[in-house]
Amino acid sequence: MGPLVCRIELNKETGLTLSVVNESGKITQTAALDGTTITLTCKGDEETSTIVQQPDSISLECKTFSLNAETITLKSSKQSRYQSEETIDIQSTKDMHLDSKAGLTGRAAEDVNLKGRNVTVAADSKAAMNGASAEVKASGKAQVSAAALSLSGSTKMEMEGLQVKISAKGMMDLEANGIATLKGQMANLKGTLVKIG
Repeated sequence: MGPLVCRIELNKETGLTLSVVNESGKITQTAALDGTTITLTCKGDEETSTIVQQPDSISLECKTFSLNAETITLKSSKQSRYQSEETIDIQSTKDMHLDSKAGLTGRAAEDVNLKGRNVTVAADSKAAMNGASAEVKASGKAQVSAAALSLSGSTKMEMEGLQVKISAKGMMDLEANGIATLKGQMANLKGTLVKIG
C-alpha cells in the first residue's frame, strides 16, 4: 500500500469532512458531519458502503453485512419487517420458538413442507384442513378418534383393506337409499334375533 492522502475540511456552512484516500488500492474513506447528519462512506473501485445517522434514524447500505455477537436482541415498539429478494435461511443448533400473542399466518405461493421426528398440531377450539385433494398416509398404524366421528363423501366413498372390521358397542345401522349389496365367497349373518324384510 502506498502513502495515504488525508484531509480535514472545516466549513461553517457544510460542517466537518474527514477523508482518507488510498490511491494504490483505489479506496476513499469519508466522514462528513453537516450539523444534522453524520455520513460515513467507504468507496472502492466497484462497490460503495454508506452509513447515514440522523437524530431519529440510522441507515446502512452495503453489498454484504455481517454481525457476530454472543447475544443479539432486536426489539421494536411498532411494526417490523424483514424482506429478501432471494432465499431466507434461518438455522438453530438447539430449540427454535415462534410465538405470537395474536394471530399467526404462513403462506407460500408454492409447496410447503413440514418435517420432524414427531409432529403435533393442536387447536384449542377448531382445527381444519382442506384442499383440492387431501392425503393422509402412515407407514405404520394410522388412528383417527373422536367423541363423534363423521365421514362423508359428496359423490363416492371407498374403504378397502386386506381385512375390514366394523363393530359397534351399541346399535349399528347400515342403510342405503338405493340398492344395498352384501357379497362374499361365504356370508354369515348372525344374531340373537335376525329379522329380514
